[in-house]
Amino acid sequence: MATPIQASTRYYRRGVTRVLWVPTIANKNAPTRAELDAGTALEAETGAMSGWQTTSGTVPTPALGSRFTPVVGGEITASDSSLTFWASKDGDDVRQLLVREATGNIVWMDEGDVPTQPMDVYPVTVTSQAKVRELDQAAQIMCQFAITSEPAENVDIPAVTP
Repeated sequence: MATPIQASTRYYRRGVTRVLWVPTIANKNAPTRAELDAGTALEAETGAMSGWQTTSGTVPTPALGSRFTPVVGGEITASDSSLTFWASKDGDDVRQLLVREATGNIVWMDEGDVPTQPMDVYPVTVTSQAKVRELDQAAQIMCQFAITSEPAENVDIPAVTP
């Protein structure tokens, strides 16, 4: 009999997930605690998010000797990604932090900032700050990002320095 997959400990993302803007990370596959601590936590003002996923394409590899066309893994791409923040009536909000063409990293700590748990590091450039204008909604600003290189996925969160 096959061994069943380990049961997951399910959780509700709100109040747990951390998302950071980190201007400088020397090695995206091994960010240091000092680099993460120098970043800015965004989750308290994040009202929505979109994207932040990688996908892999496939490439067909047909052969004359068979009617079946097998495929192999192809390019890896990241979807268009954005974070939507609450706008402040006095303008003191994300507009001063995530300016157009700023480069840095968006770091996702889905299970919280817990050492040895996995995090994802997305090297990005801010491409826009769109004001979301809706009649019956609170004011928001949507920051869109270009993901500039392959994200480092499932990287261990470093220990907290005493």
